[in-house]
Amino acid sequence: MFDALSGRLQAALGDLGRKGRLDEEAVSKAMREIRLALLEADVNFQVARDFVAAVKERALGHDVLRGLNAGQQVVKIVHEELTELMGSGDSRLAFGKPPTVILLAGLQGSGKTTAAAKLALHLRKHERRTPGLVAADLQRPAAIDQLEQLGRQIQIPVYRTDTTDAVAAARSGVERATADGIDTVLVDTAGRLHVDEELMDELVRVREAVKPLNVLLVLDAMTGQEAVNVALAFQERIAFDGIVMTKLDGDARGGAALSVKAVTGKPIKYASVGEKLDQLDVFHPDRMASRILGMGDVLTLIEKAEQAVEADEQEEMERRLRAGEFTFDDFLASYRMLQRMGSFKSVLKLMPGIGQQLDGLEVDEKQLARVQAIVLSMTPQERRLPHVINGPRRRRIAAGSGTTIDEVNKLLQARKQMQKVMRQVGKGKMPSIPGLPRGS
Repeated sequence: MFDALSGRLQAALGDLGRKGRLDEEAVSKAMREIRLALLEADVNFQVARDFVAAVKERALGHDVLRGLNAGQQVVKIVHEELTELMGSGDSRLAFGKPPTVILLAGLQGSGKTTAAAKLALHLRKHERRTPGLVAADLQRPAAIDQLEQLGRQIQIPVYRTDTTDAVAAARSGVERATADGIDTVLVDTAGRLHVDEELMDELVRVREAVKPLNVLLVLDAMTGQEAVNVALAFQERIAFDGIVMTKLDGDARGGAALSVKAVTGKPIKYASVGEKLDQLDVFHPDRMASRILGMGDVLTLIEKAEQAVEADEQEEMERRLRAGEFTFDDFLASYRMLQRMGSFKSVLKLMPGIGQQLDGLEVDEKQLARVQAIVLSMTPQERRLPHVINGPRRRRIAAGSGTTIDEVNKLLQARKQMQKVMRQVGKGKMPSIPGLPRGS
């Protein structure tokens, strides 16, 4: 979503970095580029103007830190201001005496029902909660059926009530969930195609009935500035505590995510970054600012890796790394771990210095699948002891995987190179990289 904005900001700051010192003319030119980039990204006009003014004031009035050149200094300032813009404080959910009730509100089509299921799964996996879902969306046809289907997929109970009264459905659902020992109850409420009095009145009554500790507004990032307008309309009637931003993996320009905290004062707490039910992340403004500026996101990369690998697997991989071993069994384990972390390109974007090089690059996931097919066509002995793979075995592996002998040979050679690198790393040496001097 932020690719276009990221490219424009990096270009503007890159030009500034080539200057020997910070002067008003150079800073003003860079700020004009940044302002245009923000407006093209559909950032609220007032938000963009205030952001640029704050950066410019700090860039011209700030003492240059020791060890930072002019460009690095402004990048640091822009990073800090972007973080502040999206909400620098702690925005975690509040949990009280069970049950903690969480009310989800939003317009129809914002992804509210799916977000409810994603949040329930996230709370169970990462907060060790026992969640339940209450179906109180009685307006949209099949909304309750959708929630029940999602609940079955993630094995989380869904409480429905055969009534046409949303307040009664919400109250009954919370009471039954409490009786079942549920400590976190998520109430999925009705949405409309637009903000209207009937919708708001119903939400107010549901809120009064279930007394939620957290009210979350679900916003579709693809709607741009309209999402900010929706947030303001809800804020006037429903004092929500935070925002769940959906479809942040889409191709919209990202203005809503950058504007909504500044306009409403309420932080984005969670962001949906994919269609799968486990693709809901806690929103970290500082990490998002780093991604926008092409700095990568090492902390998120580490968290994804920790979630994707079991403790015993991690210990074994570390042992083999120190020993400088890399068999095709290790390759399979690494490949499956990457699959659990998400798409290969999304993982690469989290690596510092790599994200900005991926513009226009299409990562062929099918090619990765072909590599896996080659490995799976090997016998357990061949995967464990690749040196036994001779000519006849290579022909058999190629035929079994639907690939060519040339592709098998390339993979065997790549494994040898990887093992060399791992042996160097295992001995505490930095491997040499073509095109870079030693020690880089």
